[in-house]
Amino acid sequence: MFWDKVKSRLVGSTDKSKVPTRTAAGSGLILFHVVEDAIKAEKVIKEAGYTCKLVAPPPSLRKGCDLALSINLVEQAIMERLLASSEVPYVGISPLEGTTELLQIVKITSFDNYTMVKAGNMKITFENDTGLIVNTSGGGCPDIPYLNIQLVGKKLSEAVRPKELGFTLCSLMLDRAFEKALSIWEGEK
Repeated sequence: MFWDKVKSRLVGSTDKSKVPTRTAAGSGLILFHVVEDAIKAEKVIKEAGYTCKLVAPPPSLRKGCDLALSINLVEQAIMERLLASSEVPYVGISPLEGTTELLQIVKITSFDNYTMVKAGNMKITFENDTGLIVNTSGGGCPDIPYLNIQLVGKKLSEAVRPKELGFTLCSLMLDRAFEKALSIWEGEK
């Protein structure tokens, strides 16, 4: 019994109720070459029951990607196993020193019957009464036109989240704006 618990903590468990949830202490960074891999890794780690946080690594640690995952460095071995078993490529894991978080500032602007939510340089505008997305804008990433086509004309409650559709920093910031827009709209219903 004891060894089963230890094994499930080291290699992950398919029964998520048996996998302890951990809080990232912010003592380590998983570094990536591309944003897409950072977003995939976050999903893998959270699905395994562990907590991590997307952050902007300090310039001295950047390896081509503007995102990293903040983790509890004590859990380095499990993180390595999770990413290896999921085939998510990463550059390495480094001690955390002086990172800054992704832009958390979300600005809200209200117009007559519309609300615009901005996160970073990405914006989403919806109709207050219906929750219909009427516009997205901002960013210069290649998946922005695709995201716009997938979101405009759909209700916030029915649209697929931008981070599920895109693979760039722009899609991640648009997702943060989308998440806030959805919570605003659901509060007004």
